[in-house]
Formats: sequence, C-alpha cells, structure tokens
Amino acid sequence: MNPLPSDQLLEQLQWRYATKQFDSSKKISAKDWTALEDALALTPSSFGLQPWKFLVITNADLRQKLQTASWGQAQVTDCSQHVVFAIRTDVDAAFVSANMELTASLRGVPVESLDGFKNVVLNFLPRINTIEWATRQAYIALGNLMTSAAMIGVDTCPMEGIDAAKYDEILGLAPKNLKTVVACSVGYRAESDKYSSAKKVRFPKSALFEHH
Repeated sequence: MNPLPSDQLLEQLQWRYATKQFDSSKKISAKDWTALEDALALTPSSFGLQPWKFLVITNADLRQKLQTASWGQAQVTDCSQHVVFAIRTDVDAAFVSANMELTASLRGVPVESLDGFKNVVLNFLPRINTIEWATRQAYIALGNLMTSAAMIGVDTCPMEGIDAAKYDEILGLAPKNLKTVVACSVGYRAESDKYSSAKKVRFPKSALFEHH
C-alpha cells in the first residue's frame, strides 16, 4: 500500500467544489468510472449492512425527466454520470440473513458462527427508524464518492434540491423497495464556471475543533 501524502490530500480537497457548470463534452473514462463505482461499493456502513443502491443515470431521456424533478438544475443533463442514492426500505430479518450468508461465504466461516452478531443486529433494528438510519448511511456513501472523485481529479455536485418522490416515480423505485435520498452529478467542470476559482469559505479551525 502506498498512502497518499497528506499535502496531496489537502490539495485535492481544496481543489474540489460543488460544481455548478459541467462541460457536457467531457466524459469520465471507463477506467476512472469503474474506480469510482468500486469506491462506492467499498463505502462503510452500520453493521456492514449496506442498505442502499446506487443508480447511475446516463440515458438522456431519463436525465431530462430528472432535471425537471431537480428544480431545472443543468448539472443533471450536462454531467458525465448522474448518481441517485436510494435506500432500501426492506431492511428486515431476511435482509440481515442474506448479509450474514454473504459474510460467511466471503470469509470462509460457517454461517452459524455469526449468530451472535446477527442477533445484535436483529435486536438493534426494531429500536430505530430504519428509514432515517438508512438515509444517514447513504450520506456516508455520498461523501465517499465526492472525496474519491476529487482524489482522481473528477468533479461532483451533490444535490438535495430534488423532488425525491418524483425521482422515485420516474425511476420506478417503489416496487423495488427503494427510496431516493439524494443525488450527485459527476463529471468535469466547465471553464466558464466562475465558482471553480472562488475562494473556499470555511470557519476557522478554532471555531470547529475542541481538543480534550
């Protein structure tokens, strides 16, 4: 493993911003997009349950409909890939069991050896609002995508300004036990986007951190 130097990490995070204008003529290479999908798949989640699905939208007609459901934001149609973060609405005992079976298979252990962990998860889920919980997990994935993209010089624009219910309707998500949470346009900034050179505004670290 070759860790990324800390100065390079900060350089890329200073470079990234919420892109307002994408260059529609520039597309992400297949190699880089595969890497970003792999990064998304590696996103950590509570108990490792991964209560999500990532819908990668490239179809022009679909993107036009989603743009209408995104308050007309041009990023949806001008980016290279538009990613919809949907959560599972069926996180139940069967879902947990499937996860345990996958874990046992990949780690080469008897599924029965995971019964203790499985019971912890099954006792946890009834105590929470699983939709709210899954939504928070989806935002971990969103942050991971944005940071991973910045590391390889790809731009992103996270979008909460969308009609999630309309997204669900357009993409036919309800029958699939899925629900839209947030979206993110991914691609390359246009040279005309004035925000790309705007100074990043952040509170000073003294206002953000406490050390005890």
